[in-house]
Amino acid sequence: MKYDHGRNTILKRLFRNLEPVSSKPNKLMEPNDKDNFYLSKQEPNKSCLLAMRDILLGFDKDITETRKYGMPCFCFKGKMFCYLWIDKKSTEPYFLLVEGKHLHHPKLEAGTRARMKILRVDPNKDLPIQTTHLILKEALKLYK
Repeated sequence: MKYDHGRNTILKRLFRNLEPVSSKPNKLMEPNDKDNFYLSKQEPNKSCLLAMRDILLGFDKDITETRKYGMPCFCFKGKMFCYLWIDKKSTEPYFLLVEGKHLHHPKLEAGTRARMKILRVDPNKDLPIQTTHLILKEALKLYK
């Protein structure tokens, strides 16, 4: 299954999420603070992170986005669920699952973390949608 994270799709997604500068109609729009994290990244990470964001926000209606520690944080019913971040060495994005220690999948890495695990994403390849959905489904079971 291929996930379209091409330039036109990304632009449509960004413009859909823009907040008005004022309450008056027909005023210029500018990105909100959450968008600035994504817009500040270079391609292909920018498109990949935006696609990862869409996957999370579209996975369940109770997942919301906020900002914690300078990175996008996704909460399920107000509880921290997942972060998006970029590895400093490889510069590749990844999902950081808060309750990762309870998840067992060969693609998840704990590293030196006691509680969390990551799912690395290669921004130059198609996103692993089936694997991501499987892991997110199992992770959400911990919150329900």
